[in-house]
Amino acid sequence: MWTVMIVLFLVGYLFIAMEHTTKINKAGIALLTGALLWVIYAMHAEQFVPLVSMDELERFLQANPYLLELPFAEQCIRFVVEHQVLHSIGEIAETLIFLIGAMITVELIDTHGGFMFITNRVTTRDKRKLLIMIAFMTFFMSAVLDNLTTAIVMVMLIRKIVGNYKERWVYASIVIIAANSGGAWSPIGDVTTIMLWVRGNISTAATIPHLFLPSFISAMVPVILALPLLHGDVTPPLAISDEENKALLKELRTKEKLSILVIGILCLISVPIFKTITHLPPFMGILLGVAILWIFTELMYRRHTIEEDLKLRLSKVVHRVDGATLLFFMGILLAVDALRCVGILDSFSTWLDVHIGNVYAVNMIIGTLSSIVDNVPLVAGAIGMYPVANEAMVAAAVDPTYMAYFMQDGVFWQFLAYCAGVGGSMLIIGSAAGVVVMGLEGIPFGWYLKRITWMAALGYLAGAGVYILQNVLLGIF
Repeated sequence: MWTVMIVLFLVGYLFIAMEHTTKINKAGIALLTGALLWVIYAMHAEQFVPLVSMDELERFLQANPYLLELPFAEQCIRFVVEHQVLHSIGEIAETLIFLIGAMITVELIDTHGGFMFITNRVTTRDKRKLLIMIAFMTFFMSAVLDNLTTAIVMVMLIRKIVGNYKERWVYASIVIIAANSGGAWSPIGDVTTIMLWVRGNISTAATIPHLFLPSFISAMVPVILALPLLHGDVTPPLAISDEENKALLKELRTKEKLSILVIGILCLISVPIFKTITHLPPFMGILLGVAILWIFTELMYRRHTIEEDLKLRLSKVVHRVDGATLLFFMGILLAVDALRCVGILDSFSTWLDVHIGNVYAVNMIIGTLSSIVDNVPLVAGAIGMYPVANEAMVAAAVDPTYMAYFMQDGVFWQFLAYCAGVGGSMLIIGSAAGVVVMGLEGIPFGWYLKRITWMAALGYLAGAGVYILQNVLLGIF
């Protein structure tokens, strides 16, 4: 059944890529693929569970002794339904709730004119200069914010500046690449780097100096390659959305618009700090920020005698959140999680370790795969395969040099952070930032594949080459 599930997964991705040909919404295909993979897994649970999750099943049965009297096949089904499905949905819900909170925050800032303080200061109308500015802003913002939130914010800014939707696709594609590259060199910039940082595989002091230059190169190479696609000056968008808010924006004071911008950005930036201090998941931090913005806007409207129909309270703004993008994201994560639960991803990671054995080659392959499969389960599989080595383990190893790669801040973990983060840019569906931008801007999979993938791939290879040079030729470890 592994073969059937892999084929189904690939067919689903093919239909997602052909959305503009089939005229079938990619969200529907993603949900169908994810649901069918879980159906196949549940129907063959007795076959998969003993091979992949036997220890986990035993712990589940110990915690629920009333299931011990049931037939083994029933025990496996109950394990899948009552444990794995709920665990998977819980993790997906964390991501979706965070995404909803980030989208609401950005929409509140946008509808109340907050981004005007930034866009009005972007005075250049030269398309190429603007592309470079957007790339630099995205790269450094994503190191502080997560790359998903940064992508949403930057797409909203681009919409205010660039009118031509096809040119906007070029800017949005560079936002995806720069956001993923910027998130790779910071321990709090990407989900995978956060995973490695929290588990002690990498540290802040070593990660930033080792990965900054490779990540920067991986972002700037595509920018340089994309410059010939743009000529002349930017054509600003028609102020349709501004007309809708024109009466409201006239009533709001400048300091109120600025306050919403500052509070919103602070709420987004404080999420990693909130997680570090409270150890609560990031979605709790973003919900706290939404609550603060909600209360602030309610108090602000109490001071104004504006007609109620003109007020853009959060209850109105929430309807602007793109539900199709959220459902597409859910379907993709469900599909990938099903493959993880049946052991396909772990088996492939083991195969790489046995047949490849070179830390650089293994990570390059993982990075390439992260453009197709979500990088979170790939990194999770790698973390599960290799413990963080200590000095005693290195001293006792048959090959101490190879084992040293797996110490904290070793080559394997640092290069894994780079490859898993940057590799996802090669396909638009290869990262959370790409999926969201694809939904927000309606960028076709085929368009990105034809025009942007080769740029992202060259950037990925260039950055990887820089990292390898640092470690192999220059002896930086």
